Amino acid sequence: MRVITGTARGRKLRELPGMDTRPTTDKVKESIFNIVQFDVEGRRVLDLFAGTGQLGIEALSRGAEKCVFVDASREAVKVIRENVELTGFDSQGRVQQGDAVAFLTSCREKFALCFLDPPYASELLDKALEKIAEIDIMAENGIIVCESAADRILPQLPAPYEMGREYRYGKIKLTLYHRRAGS
Repeated sequence: MRVITGTARGRKLRELPGMDTRPTTDKVKESIFNIVQFDVEGRRVLDLFAGTGQLGIEALSRGAEKCVFVDASREAVKVIRENVELTGFDSQGRVQQGDAVAFLTSCREKFALCFLDPPYASELLDKALEKIAEIDIMAENGIIVCESAADRILPQLPAPYEMGREYRYGKIKLTLYHRRAGS
């Protein structure tokens, strides 16, 4: 697992041992950043269910202003902190251990870009999406990128949120949500 491009290009990131964390493949990660390439630089990013932190770190490497990394696993948080330090983004990354929905409930920040990649078999993706819409943590024109199993049907969200395109990569699906401006 490595940073694809930007200021930390080519840096290898630490991974978690075992099979509890499923890192986003380089192919899917590259596709994500091709989709959002004009929506990263200078933006505030949330990497929820961060795992190793690779999506948030990739965003920082591509010019994101700040990234908040959240994961429930103590071991994952340790690896994220090491990866943030390894890539030199200590001052731009904030790593927080805790439940994703609890984080969203107490969140008082707005983000322009949010990555949601929870364990596929859980209901955490639906819960996180509902809480994001309820709390309204996305900035105007913000984008939520969800990674899920290809056969997963994701919920519609209330206005000003709307589901955008879906992209399929074998057994993986990326779904985009947008927060409309002026709502």
